[in-house]
Amino acid sequence: MSFGTINILQNNLAEVIVDEGVVMDEISVDEYHDFLLNNLEAPMGLLINKKNSYSYTFEAQKSIVHLDAIKSMAVVTQTSGAVMSTKTLINVNGNIYRNIKLFQERENALSWLYKELSTQ
Repeated sequence: MSFGTINILQNNLAEVIVDEGVVMDEISVDEYHDFLLNNLEAPMGLLINKKNSYSYTFEAQKSIVHLDAIKSMAVVTQTSGAVMSTKTLINVNGNIYRNIKLFQERENALSWLYKELSTQ
């Protein structure tokens, strides 16, 4: 991917790692959504691993979570800056995406996603 790595963990679950310093724009979001729709089964879960620092254009912020095939998103944040940027992203979208949860540990995030995806 031009913006980072998407690791498929199972047929409806992927881990997304955006590269350090990337600015996600509408083109990156389209590439991201196309990959998810072409490589995962819906309903899908995403583990967003925010181990790197990156940003979004305003247009990308508004469209990044607008994909009906996504059932649940777990965001792994290890810094206060990552927590703040994730909460801002949720607020920009008017909290329309309700099934998103923040975690400090990747293992806890995965456990939550497996549970979410098993209750369809």
